Amino acid sequence: MMNFGKQTIRFQNKPRVLSGYSIVGPKEASGPLDPYFHKRLRKDDFGQRSFEKAECKLHMSAISGAIIAAGLTPKDIDVNIGGDLLNQIITSSFSARELDIPFIGMYSACSTFGQSLALGAMLIDGGYAEKVTCSTSSHFSTAERQYRYPLELGTQMTPTSQWTVTGAGCTLLGNMGGNIFVESATIGKVIDFGISDANNMGAAMAPAAAKTVVQHLLDTGREVSYYDHIVTGDLGIYGSKLFLELLESEGIHAAGVHKDCGEMIFDKKQRCPQGGSGAGCSSVVFNSYFLHHMSAGAIKRILLVPTGALLSKLSSLQGETIPGIANAVSFEREE
Repeated sequence: MMNFGKQTIRFQNKPRVLSGYSIVGPKEASGPLDPYFHKRLRKDDFGQRSFEKAECKLHMSAISGAIIAAGLTPKDIDVNIGGDLLNQIITSSFSARELDIPFIGMYSACSTFGQSLALGAMLIDGGYAEKVTCSTSSHFSTAERQYRYPLELGTQMTPTSQWTVTGAGCTLLGNMGGNIFVESATIGKVIDFGISDANNMGAAMAPAAAKTVVQHLLDTGREVSYYDHIVTGDLGIYGSKLFLELLESEGIHAAGVHKDCGEMIFDKKQRCPQGGSGAGCSSVVFNSYFLHHMSAGAIKRILLVPTGALLSKLSSLQGETIPGIANAVSFEREE
């Protein structure tokens, strides 16, 4: 492992992607990415007594699915790294108690998947672990009543609102095997442009995403064209436009290669004004659509930039603004 500029780490031993797994709710399964998901739920409750228990089952299913897909068992995994959006990351920790794998809980809001991948790659590259699971989850019904309104109110979404993705994704990293590897990671800074509207998180996160991408390109000396795609986590439609405008102001033209997981997961017919969001958004889209196309050779290099809005119900009630964070992870495919 070596420093690659101010905020970027380049991995010398090429941590490998051994498998990926995605599981989503019925709304996500009715969207444009349905052919790529590994498992789809018929009901959001997943047969559980509460939506929180359903999210735990989602998260555990994603981890187990990735382990099985790699032909391994939980005993083969050295570390389970995971995070979610609920208070004290109860989804991840309650899932971990069922798996008997050493656990590291992470929180970086909807950017947690990037943080988990970066830490997992560091552990493998440094020789501290051989196989690591990196997972995140979210659920519309758990996040909505924690961050905004009780579900029973049936509150109308604002034009800038995003729909929290019900789903979980897991990437299993290893020290050998597979032709897709983690090439580098750029650890983002917390950026606050003074946005205070909890229904406009794309605007709150876009500055952090732009700052991280600019720093990654500076650290590595690369042009945007080095990547087939620069993939943000869940900026949504408006946030993506702002992200591209901020890059343009830095002389970086990324419109031709940019994709956003939040934009991709739903379509206009599904009544999601700005697309999807949530800690599970980037993990389900990466582990389904992007890993599929990288495995097939259609995509050779991507920069995955999961994005997060670092708010809580308490901070919003106290009139705080919403800081943003974005962590970037570069994936490449060997021929």
